[in-house]
Formats: sequence, C-alpha cells, structure tokens
Amino acid sequence: MSGHLEPIRLPANQPPQFYRGGDAIAALRGAPSESKFGPEDWVGSATTMFGQETNGLTKLPSGVWLRDAVRENPAAWLGAKHVEALGDSTGLLVKLLDAGQRLPVHFHPSDSFAKRHFDSHFGKTEAWIVVGTYGDDPRVYPGFKQTVDKTTVNEWARTQDAPAMLEALNSVAVTPGDTVYIPAGLPHAIGEGVFVVELQQPTDFSLTLEWRDFLANPEKAHLGIGFETAIETLDTSGWDEERLGSIVKRTASDEASTVDLLADGSDAFFRADQLRPAISGSVLSSAATTLSLDPSFAVLVVMDGAGTLRTEHGGEYALRKGETYVVPHDAGQSTVEGELTVIRCRPPAPEKRERS
Repeated sequence: MSGHLEPIRLPANQPPQFYRGGDAIAALRGAPSESKFGPEDWVGSATTMFGQETNGLTKLPSGVWLRDAVRENPAAWLGAKHVEALGDSTGLLVKLLDAGQRLPVHFHPSDSFAKRHFDSHFGKTEAWIVVGTYGDDPRVYPGFKQTVDKTTVNEWARTQDAPAMLEALNSVAVTPGDTVYIPAGLPHAIGEGVFVVELQQPTDFSLTLEWRDFLANPEKAHLGIGFETAIETLDTSGWDEERLGSIVKRTASDEASTVDLLADGSDAFFRADQLRPAISGSVLSSAATTLSLDPSFAVLVVMDGAGTLRTEHGGEYALRKGETYVVPHDAGQSTVEGELTVIRCRPPAPEKRERS
C-alpha cells in the first residue's frame, strides 16, 4: 500500500443548522441522539457553509482538512482527467439530511448565475435519495404546479406569504427508494419526516423565499444580492405530472446488484449507485458476489449490513451499517463484497464537464 492513497473512514460531521433534525442520522450511525438540531451530516466535504471559514469541512483522522489534502495532491485524490476538467475541486458535496421539520421554500443558482454573483465555478444542482421516512405523511415539494410570474414571487417574498408559496409547489409523497433530481433554479422544499442522502454541487448557495421563522433576516435569505436579483435564476415554469416524471425516479423494486439511482441528465453534475453485492436478480446468493468498482473519487454511505471493501493495492476495510468512507481515485480498481447495501456517490464523469 506504500505510496498510494487509500479509503478513509469518516466520523460524523454535523455543522449547526437553522432547522430541526430527527433521530435518523444518529440511528443510522448507531450513536446517541444528543440534539434535534443536527439535521445534516456533511460527508467527505471540501465545502464550507456560506460565508464561513471551516464550518462544513471534513477533518480527516490525521487532523488535516480533506479540502487541503485534495489541494496538496489533486491528481491522486481525483484523477488526472477530473483535474483537467474541474481543477482541484472534488466537484461533489454529499450530505445525510434528516428533516425533523419541513424545510423552507428555496432554490439554488445555476453555474452561470453563481459565476456572475458569487464568483464561483459551481452553482448548486442537487438530488435526494430517500433512504428513510417517518411520521404520517412524508412528502417533498419540487417545482411549481403552474407557471408563476416573477412579480408574484417577489410579492410572496416581500410579504412572506408561506401558505401561497407552498400551495404553488407540487406535493409528492415519497418512500425509501425514491429519488428526486433538483436542477438549479427549481423551487423546492423537503417535508417533515424525510431522510435523504443528498448529492449536490460543492457550494452552499441557498436562496430562501420563505425565510421568516427560519432565518434571522432577509439578507441571509437572498445572500446579499436582493430578492429581485435572486429570482432571476428561479425556474418559474410549471411542472406537470409528465415533466415531474423526468426528475422523480422510483427504485425500490429494482433488485439488481447495482442500481443507477438518479434521473437521466443528472450525471452532468454527480452520480449515485446503490450497491448490493449479495443480490443476484431477486434471489439472495448463498455466497457473496463481488462487485468491481472503477477508480474514482467517491463517498460511500453504508446503509445496511456488513461487508468488505478491497483496493487494488492490498487495502482491506470492513464496512458496517452507518459507516461513511471517502475513497480517493488513487485507491484504484476496488471491490465490495458482503450482505450489505452501499450508496456510492461520485462527481460527474470528467467528459461531462468542462472547466470554466
């Protein structure tokens, strides 16, 4: 293993948030639930919370920030082709997100808008993989039902008419195995009782229409650019059932050992697969099947069971429910085996992105 980077098991990383969490993250990780205000676990994060120096960053067991380790040796962490396309950014932020209350209605900027207003190469397209639900009616709210003019949206933001905002959004019941792709600009909210693995571009740009009762002031909601400017990047078009079908995917019935979890088109921003090595078709094999994984920077979230991750350089790592790993490209061709379920999150394939 000498000279090669290897996978690293990560502790929980829960920066303070403005909304309540439930017990789902602690239950997954097998830890005591110490606070309801720990709704997000930023896994393998080289991204800070908006306007902050270190909150949000993952600290490796060595004491080094993951961000700094990647910057020190980007080709080993990310691969040469990734660096050519995306520089020394991982191009990915993964979170465990447990909504103990409904999140506010908000949206995120596109790449071009973020470059103009926040001097960032990345906007914030995201996706949710629903891994748990609780309560009476777990739902998500993606996109407006019908086209809304921006004057109306500005008025909602000015008067903080939360009922009107929420009523204008689609309401979609979700169960574990459902995934929702949220393109930049799409208004949305996550309802109470929805636990997701969230993939997103590596920024913390949230433009929050419904800020009252959540944020201290409107400046925190529009990130200092004003609502009228922020709404320029908002998708105010209507999303009917057919159009929603292009971003909502139901994967629970898919019994393949490897399942591509996200909607078509999302791979320009990130990739996510569910890995179940011991599943062959719909029958649990008596002997574990080995799944082969191509070299890639990746974040692994072990959702259930136990197994083993092996790298081509001789590394061997026991995987258990609730554990999270960051895997460098330098780990090479890897395998996963065992009776377990893993979500493997990756940045976009380099050919899907051009460095701007």
